[in-house]
Amino acid sequence: MNAGFWVRLGASLLDGLIVGVPLFIISLLITGGLEGREYFTDILSFLYTLLLPVFWNGYTIGKRICGIRIRKLDGSSPGIGTMLLRNVVSGLVYSLTLGIAVIISAFMVGLREDKRAIHDFIAGTEVVSAD
Repeated sequence: MNAGFWVRLGASLLDGLIVGVPLFIISLLITGGLEGREYFTDILSFLYTLLLPVFWNGYTIGKRICGIRIRKLDGSSPGIGTMLLRNVVSGLVYSLTLGIAVIISAFMVGLREDKRAIHDFIAGTEVVSAD
């Protein structure tokens, strides 16, 4: 069964709390202050969202807690190319539309029967309840 809006939002919020807050603290310790922190944190956050699902069968920490995961439409786990499409290409689409595509994606997840967002269509993925 495909995961809906609220469980996906919950997983994202958990990722932000569990990963984002410690990254912020670590980056403060490494950079010695707020200046330059965003660059360091952004790189680590990007690597987390890109690589963890590749190496952990479609899960991030938040998705694992919420019992959902990313998978390709054929049921297999996402590879690096799939996650690059999902994160980088869709990020460009979201940026070029000045965030309008993000709002459309939220409605797609909330209203479509298959619960797939724009980044799911770009990468050929879906977010499903864990087996």
